[in-house]
Amino acid sequence: MSLLRLENITKRFGGLIAVDKVSLEIEAGEVIGIVGPNGSGKTTLFNIISGVYSPDEGNITFEGKDITKLPAHKRAPLGLGRTFQIPRPFSSASVRENVAIGAMFGTLSGQVSVDDSLKIADRYIELVGIETQKNKESGSLTPVEKKLMEIARALAMKPKLLLMDEAMAGMNPKDIDHMVQFIKRIKEEEEIAIVAMVEHIMRAVVGLAERVIVMNFGAKLVDAKTEKALADPRVVEVYLGHPPDESKWKSEIWKKE
Repeated sequence: MSLLRLENITKRFGGLIAVDKVSLEIEAGEVIGIVGPNGSGKTTLFNIISGVYSPDEGNITFEGKDITKLPAHKRAPLGLGRTFQIPRPFSSASVRENVAIGAMFGTLSGQVSVDDSLKIADRYIELVGIETQKNKESGSLTPVEKKLMEIARALAMKPKLLLMDEAMAGMNPKDIDHMVQFIKRIKEEEEIAIVAMVEHIMRAVVGLAERVIVMNFGAKLVDAKTEKALADPRVVEVYLGHPPDESKWKSEIWKKE
């Protein structure tokens, strides 16, 4: 049984079809990259999986349970966690308090005290490497530190599936490489599946994802192992805007970083 299964998911906004009959399966422990040009439907698909939007058509099951109509706050205790591209912490609360909120509303919801939640927060704050900042107001953190805090908060939920929305956006190459290694590490240590939405940071896609799902015009264009997906002529054409020249396409795509 798949951890997550989407069947013919469609989402419309007025006359615009943002997601068009997308089906996919995610197994426990997988690391998957979702890529595609701007406007391809990636963010809408993420929002449907996490419960921000309900699909107009199709079904979503998580560990065999139909969650199609469940709101986001009822999906979190089942084991579905998420980070956002632009972190929105409780700015006046400390880093430790922000992360503890994840523990209180995740899979341990109703099972842990405030003190226990703070202890869980300490563990994940140390794991992401911002323990020296844990008592600071979260609003005072740098953008990269806020992203790390958001990852710590999501991990404190103890998810079975973690959706990472542009976790590496705005980072320099060194920070990207560090984040790729970190995500691989938490995938192994926490035994969770990770779906990372990545714009055009190909070094992150290649270094991180075992499988890549490519979106275009709301539809799933390719779903394959990373190397095979990125070598697909349809994918190359989507990114370059013209049919691929085999001698040049790899270097052109990498330039898009």
